[in-house]
Amino acid sequence: MNGILHTERLRLRHWETKDLLDCIEMNLDTEVMKYFPAILTKEQTIQFYDRVQQHFLEHGFGLYVVENTSTKEFLGYTGFMIANFEASFTPCVEIGWRFKKQFWGKGYATEAAKACLNYGFDTLGFDKIYSFTATPNLKSENVMKRIGMHKTGRFSHPKIDKEHILNLHVIYEIEKKL
Repeated sequence: MNGILHTERLRLRHWETKDLLDCIEMNLDTEVMKYFPAILTKEQTIQFYDRVQQHFLEHGFGLYVVENTSTKEFLGYTGFMIANFEASFTPCVEIGWRFKKQFWGKGYATEAAKACLNYGFDTLGFDKIYSFTATPNLKSENVMKRIGMHKTGRFSHPKIDKEHILNLHVIYEIEKKL
């Protein structure tokens, strides 16, 4: 079985060109992108894909495609990026996820993120991992709680207009267990 990580239901793997169409569809979905300032156009998703590929080249890790092991269907992605915008906790390793809405509520985000956390601590050697989201995004915040992360505060996201409803973010972190 190819892949970086495997769980009972999921395989996390590197991106393939064929994943772009699914990712474009996901990023054009207004419900999926509700807690982001805007949907991503086809061109913006291709640029995102290129940034993810470059991140892998520079750091050896990144966001992994999550697929169903039995159907091989693209569900979304989960993994790590270096957050380097200006904030009190950056630069840092951030864990993040995004899934197509038809796969919400099935535990995939939690399952994939738990596997990534273990991989990040045990294989990649991270000491601390962060996650953050806009304060209205309670579903994503609940995933953070379910994977054992602890809320450490809030911050004003410097890349989102201060007056925007999505500017205020919660921040969670988890440290490697000794």
